[in-house]
This record gives sequence, structure tokens and C-alpha cells, in this order.
Amino acid sequence: MIKRFSTSLAIVAAGSLVAGAVWAGVAQPWQEEDGRRGTSSVAVDATAIGPDDEAVLASERARQTSTAEVLDISLTAAPATIDLGDQTVETWAFNGTVPGPEIRLQAGNVLRAEVRNNLPEPLTIHWHGIALRNDMDGVPGLTQDPIAPGATSTYEFTVPDPGTYFYHPHTGTQLDRGLYGALIVEDDVSASDSGADDVTVLLDDWIDGTGLDPDDVLQGLTSGAAAEHDMDAMGDMDMDATDGMEMGMATPERPLGGDTSDVDYPLYLINGRSTPELAVEPSSTTRLRLINAGADTPFRVAVGGAQLTVVATDGFPVRPVTVDSLVIGMGERYDVMVDVPEGPGLPLVAAVEGGDGGPAALLRSGPGEIVSETPRPAELGGELLSLDDLVATEAVALPDGAPGRTYEIGLEGDMETYRWALDAPQDEGVTLPVRTGQRVRLVLRNETMMWHPIHLHGHTFETVIDGKPGARKDTVIVPPMESVTVDFVADNPGSWAIHCHNIYHAEAGMQTVLSYVR
Repeated sequence: MIKRFSTSLAIVAAGSLVAGAVWAGVAQPWQEEDGRRGTSSVAVDATAIGPDDEAVLASERARQTSTAEVLDISLTAAPATIDLGDQTVETWAFNGTVPGPEIRLQAGNVLRAEVRNNLPEPLTIHWHGIALRNDMDGVPGLTQDPIAPGATSTYEFTVPDPGTYFYHPHTGTQLDRGLYGALIVEDDVSASDSGADDVTVLLDDWIDGTGLDPDDVLQGLTSGAAAEHDMDAMGDMDMDATDGMEMGMATPERPLGGDTSDVDYPLYLINGRSTPELAVEPSSTTRLRLINAGADTPFRVAVGGAQLTVVATDGFPVRPVTVDSLVIGMGERYDVMVDVPEGPGLPLVAAVEGGDGGPAALLRSGPGEIVSETPRPAELGGELLSLDDLVATEAVALPDGAPGRTYEIGLEGDMETYRWALDAPQDEGVTLPVRTGQRVRLVLRNETMMWHPIHLHGHTFETVIDGKPGARKDTVIVPPMESVTVDFVADNPGSWAIHCHNIYHAEAGMQTVLSYVR
């Protein structure tokens, strides 16, 4: 795999970034120069339903019940000194820990989070995967004004669907620091069907405090430092263009293609540590809630000596399927069941997909010697989960029906210029207009030689594979030079972000808005 940005490069920290998230109809300079319409040239019209619209308030009232309880939490984002196991770093964190506090509450209840910003720059929080009210979605310039340094703001919303979610900033490159945590929504079934254990596994790629910070990385990528790599993507190889493209394409063994990440991270973590122990009951079936909170790195996950039975993805249950390993992209979540025998335990490995290294944890089920080196279990090369394998359970599948509106969205960009975009259609004065009640189809067409995890805020869509319904998800991998089709029902009014969950691609322009209109 070709690493595009080496963490050993000497990069001057930027006073202002070349590229950033722009939502309110302002085109980035590169888009104006070459005439292309990317995500930042978002058309806005009076017909669009914004976060302060009465329709947003009405949808929240419809989610509320008279028996709902309120969970009050406090989160303070501030600089912190964090022990990662291999080294201690200066970073930013929620309540002084990495990950931040795990939040658990019952479906249908209300989360009320008082957020204090003690950082030197503005902050918002996005509640990833939750179909919440639009004005609480945490996208600065689209759904809220950011929380200023020294200020406090409160998020309050109903959590309608049980499942595995997480929270993180939606401001600049802050996701690539220590500002994230798990958000677990339970119901009576999810609280009881996982045997004795329910273990959250947050995967992360780490650079902050190791000599560079995420702003340095973005500046390096957008200013041309990405050009320093071992060799050009295909140019130094003795082959024609067709052969080179084929080498970069996805295959069953290499589902993301030949170029999987932009940054060569010095550290990879599980639950904030490089080699943690996760206690489980011996001879039990354990639910592992896998969350990729990384900014740039996909992981291939396996448990040495056991198989993974996948029971949910992105919070929504699927018909169980048993595999040896799975690839999880940034922003994705998988719930898997693992049988752990009595003894010292089993190794849980998250290998960097298409690269080297990755974190490992021990599922500790009893006394015994701890694995001293990162294991490479045979399961990593065994049967690999495919998106085609996943079908939503009957209880959460979308009703049958033809889409009332279809949009093709082009995924555009390249590593050489580090310009990324979502080419989204405009109509009725807005970008990607939809009306409440419509069934909408999005055809995500990847025109680049790199994979992209595309995330839609405020909704869970259903994948469509060969015309048949698949899993319910909110983040889906689109392999290089391929297309993925998804359907969703427009049942949550507002203005919603859709973007690549590679934070550096998003900051370089790969984002747009789905707009409810009257």
C-alpha cells in the first residue's frame, strides 16, 4: 500500500488551513477556478427546511413519549495529558479521558448533554448515526453556530433507535484528536441477548501529540507534502494504464482496492490503549460493539481462535452471518457475537487494512500469560464479510416500494492535488432536495481510485444490491471506481450533511447537503 503522508515529514504548522468545511453556499477557491461544483457550492433557497423550522420541532414531538426519562450528562472538552500505553501525549479530550465517557440510555429516552468548550477553538458535537432533531446534529454553519471557547451549550434530543453509535466533533480536524466516545442505545432485547458480556471496542488511529497534530497533517496533504511517498501510485511500475488501474481496483481479498489510507500513523488504539485487556466472562458469548472512530484508517478485525457472528451494523440488526473477519471503515459500527472459552483469553486484532500494524486487545477470560506481541491470527486471512452478506431483519427492513426520487452523486478527486468533492445535483433552488414522505434513492458513484466511507446524517438507509434490499446503515463503503446504491425514507425534516468520513477528504471538500423542501 502507498502511504501518502508520512508522519516523519517536517511540516510547519499552519496558522490557517487551506481547506475546511463550508456549508452555506460559499464555493472553495479551487472549485471557482476550474468550474466544478463540489460540496461547498451548496445552493440554499427559502423553500428549504432549516434547523429552526417548525417541521423539525414537530418531528421531535412525534418521537417523544409521556414515559420518556431524561439522562443528564456533562461533557467538557479541554486539553489533557493522556497515557496511551506506549507513550504519554498532550491532546484534547472529553472529561480528561480517551475515549470520552461512554453514554448508555434506553431507546425512546431523552439525552440532555451540557457541553463546556475549554478548547482554544470552536467546537460542536455530532451524535453519529442517531436519527435526531436537525438542530441538535452538530454541524457548524448548517445546523448550529459552534460553541465558542469558554462557552457552554446544551444538546437535548430523543434517541429513537437502539444500537451502537458514537459522538465526536464536527469541527475541522478535531475528530483526529481524543474527542470521541461511545453512545449505546439499549432496549429490553439488546440488554439481554448478548449473554454475560457487552463490550465496547473503539478503534482509532493516533497522531496528536507525537510531533504533529491533525492540522499539520491536513496542511501537509493540501499543500503538496502528500507528493512525498515511496513511489507514484502507478507511474513507477512497468505496466500500462489499464494494468495500473486494475491493481488499484477492489477484489474480494482486497475490498478497498490498492490505496487504502492517506496517513502513516505512528499509533493505533483500542479504547485509548495500544494493547488493552478487555475482561469477559469465561465460556460465555460476548457481544463486541466495534466502532471505527479513526480519521483515516480502515481496520480488518478478527479474533484468534474464534469466529465472528455479525448481528448488527450501524445500530440496526441484520440476519446473523458468521465469518472469520470483517473490514470496518471510518464511521462504521458492527455488533458481533464471539464465544470466548475459559482460559487466559483470545486475541482481538484490528489490522490496518492494506497496511502494516494495528492494535490488539486481549479478551481476558481467566488467568494466564498475556500475549506479548501483536498476534496475526489466521482468521485475518479467512472468510471475509462482504456487504452482500448483510440483510436487515424483517423488523427494521424498509417497506417495499419504488423510489420516488433518484439522485446520482459523483465522488470526485485525486491524491495529487488533494481536492475531493461530492458532485451533487441541484434542483428547486437547493442541493439534493427531498420532500417528507418520499422514498429516495442515492446512487453513490465513485470516480476516484480511492475508497470512501460515505455517511448520511439524520437517517438510516438500506443498501440495494442487484435490485434486492440489504442492510440498514448510515455509513457505507464505496470502493474505487464502483457504485453503491442506497434507499431511505425522508422522515426527518431539516438540512442534513452527507460526506466522506475520512476527515481529511471531508475537510478538503468531500461533503454536501441533503435538503428537505416544502
